[in-house]
Amino acid sequence: MNEALALLFSPWGLAAIVIGTSLGVFVGAVPGLTGTMLIALVVPLTLGVDAGLSMTFLVSIYVGAVSGGMITATLLRMPGTPASIVTTLDGYPMARDGRPGRALGLGIMASFFGGLISWIFLATLSYPISKLATKLSYFAYFSLVLMALALISSIGGKSRIRSLFSGFLGILIAMPGLAPASGQPRFTFGSVEMNSGFEPLPVLIGLFAVSQILREIINLSRKGKPIEIGKDSVLLGFSDIKNNLVNMVRSSIVGTWIGILPGIGANIGSVTAYSIAKGMSKEKEKFGTGHEEGIVASESANNATIGGSMIPLLAMGIPGSIVEVVLLGALIQHKLQPGPRLFESSPDAVYTIIGAIFLANIAMAIIMLASMRTIAKLTRVPRPYLLPIILFFCVIGSFALAGRIFDVWVMLGFGLFGFILEKLKIPLAPLMIGFILGKIGEKALVQGLQASDGSWAPLFTDPMALLFFVVSLVTLFFPWIKPLFTRSQPAAS
Repeated sequence: MNEALALLFSPWGLAAIVIGTSLGVFVGAVPGLTGTMLIALVVPLTLGVDAGLSMTFLVSIYVGAVSGGMITATLLRMPGTPASIVTTLDGYPMARDGRPGRALGLGIMASFFGGLISWIFLATLSYPISKLATKLSYFAYFSLVLMALALISSIGGKSRIRSLFSGFLGILIAMPGLAPASGQPRFTFGSVEMNSGFEPLPVLIGLFAVSQILREIINLSRKGKPIEIGKDSVLLGFSDIKNNLVNMVRSSIVGTWIGILPGIGANIGSVTAYSIAKGMSKEKEKFGTGHEEGIVASESANNATIGGSMIPLLAMGIPGSIVEVVLLGALIQHKLQPGPRLFESSPDAVYTIIGAIFLANIAMAIIMLASMRTIAKLTRVPRPYLLPIILFFCVIGSFALAGRIFDVWVMLGFGLFGFILEKLKIPLAPLMIGFILGKIGEKALVQGLQASDGSWAPLFTDPMALLFFVVSLVTLFFPWIKPLFTRSQPAAS
């Protein structure tokens, strides 16, 4: 604990928080750039740096990026991040009606409260959950991974089949390399480079940076109509906090819970909180017309998912969202194995990450309040100048990982692959979650089978393993079974 505090409050630690949060806010505010993209690009550059300092920098980017997305959502009706899509429903109408400063002020206030409340849950729940996780058997951990994979489908709607397909596609992509059971090459097609499989970082950079560049090149002619921030202040009073406190607390708790669920993400958190806020509001008809409650609900929830999604990452090694998939890769690259043993093997790293999220939320609020008008002007950076620079760093980041041109080709290949998948409306997040969790699940299954002499019985005799397995089946098949029960109910007389 003392070492974590010393690092966070050192000049280097504070600089990492301020610079990381500032970069995150800027990237989140520019349509076409995402925090996931930036973190994926930065990870290779941190490999020679202290692990605690590196993770401080990366989580600060994360906090800033989620918050920064509301700037263009409010001023341009172009959400800088997917998490800010719901903010456009009320933020843009309010800005268009001549109150952009108040819209942004409400968003900043809600973002800070959401981040703070979720941090409380992160600080208090991570360690107990990790202690519980240390008692899980190999089969229980395998069932837990199955449950996380099944939750991919619960993103819901018409995309259920596509999400499942994407998740299983990610598992297949994780198969090449040395088999955990035998140590023999598998699906390498005689390529020596493929013996270690696809490295996570080139795949991440390709799917979420290169594919985005391709999309932006196609949409270069698209232009928004920015709204200028006038003299109206973004600063709010105590009465604003008091009037929105119930909404902020409720939406933050919803966002935290959604964040804990693997495979869901901040955008689902904001949608859920917005729907609940609208359902409980006395002014339902005002939602979507520039209503304050809508902005507060959306921004509280999407920032609260940060702390929530970090809980399963740190405690169980399971990413709660796609950004956590990148952070999972970063932890592994820095020789930190996320999961139950992380609190025992590297407690200072855990406390550093938790403390960095708290300080980054404070830095985010200060930076956004102090530089709102400047950041708004930066949203006009011409993309034709920006995209080549991003692609250059994509290449450098992939090559620097292991000094192999093979990783650059992997990055470019997955960039094109990701672009095609999104054209086919197949989501990329389940693919990455399947890619990461597929390896973890296979390793746990192999270890369980070795410990039980090849018997699958512990999957059904271990209470925790059986519980997770049943939840997996219910999560996976209930949406298809539910209509059968609905139709079988007798009509009301």
